[in-house]
Amino acid sequence: MPDWLSSLLHWLAMPEAGLGALFVVAFVSATLLPMGSEAALFGLLKLNPDLLWPAIAVATAGNTLGGALSWWMGAIAHKAVDKARHRKTELHALGWLKRFGPKACLMSWMPLIGDPLCAIAGWLKFPFWPCVAYMAVGKLVRYVVLTLALLKVFPGGLPF
Repeated sequence: MPDWLSSLLHWLAMPEAGLGALFVVAFVSATLLPMGSEAALFGLLKLNPDLLWPAIAVATAGNTLGGALSWWMGAIAHKAVDKARHRKTELHALGWLKRFGPKACLMSWMPLIGDPLCAIAGWLKFPFWPCVAYMAVGKLVRYVVLTLALLKVFPGGLPF
């Protein structure tokens, strides 16, 4: 492994930098950019096992705030489209989603559909704070389940 990569990994493994880096990765991965934060969380925990609950809390907070940003992007996009078309826009194909309302944001943890779902919740003008609360619950459960499962499957770390 190159020295610069080893230095970077060592720096990211430090509790102070590791949690900050985890927050950024979790935040970005909750937007529409294709990225996952589970590997960063698992890697940090393998290097710093004593950070289990702080790391899960930081990942949940970053991912939830990223979902909230997606909600706002959806709401702003809807307003811009309404203004450009000079009339209200409605997504008929997503009418079924309206039946669930903010509770649909519980599914924000799911791969591929979870991040766009947050933006769609904003587009459909679901109430912001209930959506954020449901996002946080879904994301927290995902991080707890995935982290504990990975730590059980790979108790000694990943074979590199």
